[in-house]
Amino acid sequence: MPLPLESVPNFSEGRDEATLAALREAMSGPARLLDVHADTDHHRSVYTLVGSGRELVDSLVAGIRRAVDLIDLGRHQGAHPRVGAADVVPFVFLRPEHESAARAAATELADRISSELELPVFFYGRLTEDGREPAFYRRGGPEELQRRVDEGELSPDRGPNRLHPTAGGVLVGVRRPLIAFNVNLHARDAQVAREIAAIVRERDGGYPGVRALGLDLPNAGLVQVSITRSWSASSPRPTLEALRSSAASSWA
Repeated sequence: MPLPLESVPNFSEGRDEATLAALREAMSGPARLLDVHADTDHHRSVYTLVGSGRELVDSLVAGIRRAVDLIDLGRHQGAHPRVGAADVVPFVFLRPEHESAARAAATELADRISSELELPVFFYGRLTEDGREPAFYRRGGPEELQRRVDEGELSPDRGPNRLHPTAGGVLVGVRRPLIAFNVNLHARDAQVAREIAAIVRERDGGYPGVRALGLDLPNAGLVQVSITRSWSASSPRPTLEALRSSAASSWA
């Protein structure tokens, strides 16, 4: 039996239990829903699904449809950057020979999002020639993304040139598995977390395959360095040691 594909859609809702339950119900089949993780400070939830390409597409369309109905970005306030109610939808292939199936499923999903839900779709990861990542679109939020589209800097890969007034747009991508973890710091100033994130992330000269954000967690009374890293990158130990050393220096 071939390995299934995986998808881990991220929705801009982490607090309202009724909305989280509605999304869970919408994506309960035909793909298999393995896990739901919600974070109140991030105001974000991550659903982990596995199945064939067609099963994932059908489940994801149903989930995104519910997100459009229930999530209003105009009233959304959370620590994590976002440009859509269904903010990012990656298809994850577990073996190199499954990449083409993941790409086909992602493209089918994008076509259905644009035609059935009339949302703009932006590609990232292995669906793009330059491998651009979600951060490329998220800087400045939905308003800034719309400005960049209006000024011709970029265009949706599918769908209209106007973001949905309450649901924004959808980032659809293809990638290998990622390792994600968060490091909480006993501090009140999020600038500390942002400075440490810049030390360890690849784009600022840090560790290969590492992406990092510095976030404020007001409910927890902490700040956080949120890390994602390539599964094939070197051991996470150097990243953790750099985080520990940088945090210690911040309070020296």
